[in-house]
Amino acid sequence: MSDTIDLLEAIGKNAALRHAPTEELAEVLSEANASEALLAAVRQGDSSLLSAELGHHPLRVNHDYHTGGNEDEEQPDGEPGEESPGEAPDSLLG
Repeated sequence: MSDTIDLLEAIGKNAALRHAPTEELAEVLSEANASEALLAAVRQGDSSLLSAELGHHPLRVNHDYHTGGNEDEEQPDGEPGEESPGEAPDSLLG
């Protein structure tokens, strides 16, 4: 895996490799004994093997949209979220 990371770093640092045609980059990587996962990512555009090689685990986050906020709270003098002219917001009054 460290060789793959080193090769990815080399590609990132070298504009000629970074913008090289797919065939040329695959040839350079093959000569550098790149892993099959990295070669598959370059040749076929399939990064799933490379992700597995690097130990990527998708992060699942539970977003709960049912929690309330203060969107519907009304201000004493006017529309929700509207401040009266000439009044400082509560956060500035201290």
